[in-house]
Amino acid sequence: MSQIRLILTLLLSLAVLPATGHAEIVERGRFIDVDNHKGGNVLETVQLRERLARSGKTVRIRGYCRSACTILTTLPNACLGAKSRIGFHAPRIPNTQIIPPLVDQIMGNFYRGGIRDRWFGGWNRSMEMQVITAQQYVRLDPQTKICRGKQLGSLAQPPAGREDPADRHAARRDHQADRHQGHADRHVR
Repeated sequence: MSQIRLILTLLLSLAVLPATGHAEIVERGRFIDVDNHKGGNVLETVQLRERLARSGKTVRIRGYCRSACTILTTLPNACLGAKSRIGFHAPRIPNTQIIPPLVDQIMGNFYRGGIRDRWFGGWNRSMEMQVITAQQYVRLDPQTKICRGKQLGSLAQPPAGREDPADRHAARRDHQADRHQGHADRHVR
């Protein structure tokens, strides 16, 4: 019984953490652009996903989509920028290496095909970012679309493969800046 109570407490604490606010999500006519989304609270990203799915607009995922952002890639109305990069790693309780129970299962339920296989094959337990290109993503999940024509768009991206050490340093710097400004680290990575 105490294990169930611990799981519920962890999930509730994750549910009340605010989002990071690092993503730029902008409505542009018939599009909603999700640019360089660093992830954040998984449960809030699930709610964001539901709102984006109901929007009736094409959701363009551009730049570097990582962490909780990855659950947006399988939206029926989403496409990936041709030069986008997508980064996967284990969800974590803020400021720890602790993987909260069930959160990786919640995320995994949104993935399909080879992405889902790789997620449950080890990405969901990896503390290192596993970065792939939009084209690699589509090869692993052929239902995912690359943005075409006027849907095109991409921003700065890291190299495919493992996360660039400069990205890891930038993420640490962003985290320290948030803490310096009086904000707690609020995302599950």
